[in-house]
Amino acid sequence: MSEEAKTREQICVLAKSLFDRGLTAGSTGNISVRLSDGRFIITPTGSSFGRLDPARLSLCDANMNLLQGDAPTIEVPLHSAFYETRGATTGAVVHLHSCHSVALSMLPDTDPDNMLPPITAYRVIRLGKVKLLPFFLPGDAAMGNAIRGLAGKRSAVVLANHGPVVAGKDLEAAVYSVEELEESAKLTLMTRGMNPVFLNDSQINGLVTKFDVQWDD
Repeated sequence: MSEEAKTREQICVLAKSLFDRGLTAGSTGNISVRLSDGRFIITPTGSSFGRLDPARLSLCDANMNLLQGDAPTIEVPLHSAFYETRGATTGAVVHLHSCHSVALSMLPDTDPDNMLPPITAYRVIRLGKVKLLPFFLPGDAAMGNAIRGLAGKRSAVVLANHGPVVAGKDLEAAVYSVEELEESAKLTLMTRGMNPVFLNDSQINGLVTKFDVQWDD
């Protein structure tokens, strides 16, 4: 099976797993994967993660112009910005409308520079600091400009009142990270007002050093 065929199948399998567990609903969310030849496979606009057809996924050139398949997600500028600014470290981008991360994005005391507290080791390892970006209209090219403004320093962001976007070295890594983001947001909301004990600076520094986490701004 070719790389392209394997990637098409993997996108559909992992997207359905996310959909079946309620991490995105209806026709929300989108995924892109960069192939070794620089082309992209992207989920189509208006499609449901629960019923993706491998043959109908969008095949795009290196500039994300459609070559084959259905029209890609309207969030292409968002994906493109991650690939442009993070270079070879990014092989896939996953965007969801997951409930707990969206809820956390709407609370007035959420820290926009690092919206998830250091609640677990894997929250630090998989995500680094998570930037909260302001609200944009869906498909607005300004989302891409906001990502470019981070200069590749963040692999994970949350769009206010919208949802998380995570870049990873490959699709599996990006999916694991966006799942970690949602679980961390859930834990943050569950323990809110209970004076939870987060990881301290020494523990965070130990994780950052051992696992080569991008943590500084």
